Amino acid sequence: MEKKTQIKTQALGKNIRVSVSKMRRIIDRIRNTSYEESLVLLEFMPYRASYLVSQLVVSAAANASTNLGLNKSNLFISEAWANNSTYLRRFRPRAQGRGYPIKKPICEVTIKLSSKIVKKNKP
Repeated sequence: MEKKTQIKTQALGKNIRVSVSKMRRIIDRIRNTSYEESLVLLEFMPYRASYLVSQLVVSAAANASTNLGLNKSNLFISEAWANNSTYLRRFRPRAQGRGYPIKKPICEVTIKLSSKIVKKNKP
């Protein structure tokens, strides 16, 4: 009996200064697309964070080609998600000497690429 396995690589972006909801609207659009199509989609999106996501996609593809020897034209985005991280805390001066906290959100993004070609393993 032969087992079919897909080869996966990933890129992880930490401390990205964008809120998770803004990052998820970008990631939801590129999930399950090919490598080339995702780069085109990200290039023409009107969001500031799309450039950061495109850097992660390029980094994951570079990991696949250098570490595993995969062809970039056979890659697609199999998994992508964004998680909450910590907040940058700043304080705004308010009346009577008080300080009002301002929370600036930070997120972590993970992008996993898989190859379209399935590798067959013998038992």
